[in-house]
Amino acid sequence: IWLTRHGQSDYNQHGRIGGDPELSPAGEEYAKHLAEFVRKNAPRDQEVAVWTSTLRRTIQTATKITRSPRTWRALDEIDAGVCDGMTYDQVRIEMPDVWAARSADKFRYRYPRGESYEDVIQRLDPVIIQLERQRSPTLVIAHQAVLRAIYAYLMDRPPSECPSISVPLHTVIQLTPTAYGCEEKRFALPPHVEDQGAGG
Repeated sequence: IWLTRHGQSDYNQHGRIGGDPELSPAGEEYAKHLAEFVRKNAPRDQEVAVWTSTLRRTIQTATKITRSPRTWRALDEIDAGVCDGMTYDQVRIEMPDVWAARSADKFRYRYPRGESYEDVIQRLDPVIIQLERQRSPTLVIAHQAVLRAIYAYLMDRPPSECPSISVPLHTVIQLTPTAYGCEEKRFALPPHVEDQGAGG
């Protein structure tokens, strides 16, 4: 199982939350490196299943690998509700109550008219069931909060740890199921970009 965030998006460059932006030029370049990584590391006799969210940035990241990834609405990024499109600095300054409540309990906090990490975990159930049934290599291209939740489940980490799990941009997390859980390897692919921390 390979987990990766989409390539850097226009919103990532400016630290904005959510939205449905296009990839930045660096994100487009990552899509090429990701395709090369998959070609190099996939078993020759097996086709790789590519799963994405319904948002443009994940589908664009998959295009160098497949024309028709399997899209799941359940893989869409955490819904930031009224904060969608804002930066964290804007939220802190313009909505101090929201900022304080979310800082106090990032796992259970639900954005106004949006979602919490708890909500994301619930909607991921069908995806995780399918993922556990997969017999061929599977590449999941999704978003920070979603991948944190999938990673926590597969690595048997408590759900409450989700918000603090590191899932950087332009990194492939390879999880190989073993008798006692999953063996993990991480691969940082070019180009290196600064992660503004937006998205979960």
